[in-house]
Amino acid sequence: MYNSYELNESVRRALDLYSQSMIKIAFAYLKNIADAEEVTQEVFLTYLQKRPIFENSEHEKAWLIRTTINKSKNMLKTGWFKSRNPVPEDLSYLPKEENEVLQAVLALDKKYRIPIHLYYYEGYSIQEIAGIMQSKSATVGTWLARGRLILKEKIGGLEDEEICL
Repeated sequence: MYNSYELNESVRRALDLYSQSMIKIAFAYLKNIADAEEVTQEVFLTYLQKRPIFENSEHEKAWLIRTTINKSKNMLKTGWFKSRNPVPEDLSYLPKEENEVLQAVLALDKKYRIPIHLYYYEGYSIQEIAGIMQSKSATVGTWLARGRLILKEKIGGLEDEEICL
């Protein structure tokens, strides 16, 4: 069990290490940076309230990502979220090619979008993604393959070229 100083330091360290990844994951679900930041704040509040004990830093990161995904899904279910008209995010600060790829990824169905984000942007293996998404590795591999095909159709590419995100 943590004392308050250890808990504060643990949360501060996790905030420094993982908050940007958590915001990106929430953004992949919610497609709105303000909502993604709100979900990330809620995850850290849960961290403070529940005071989980982790075996190692990978276990901590997996818990934070899983909690981020769950809270993002919960936000998508709320009546307020369903009834509003979201404002499209301004991605003009990105280079044109990167903006085009990111827009194509965000336009994917979430069963393809989330594995692609975790695989290419966060560097997780298929087995790790399967654990995070509570799915089979083969299913995650299928989602990645289908998502890549959809992206290839949307943004083009050479016949034998692999899509690099």
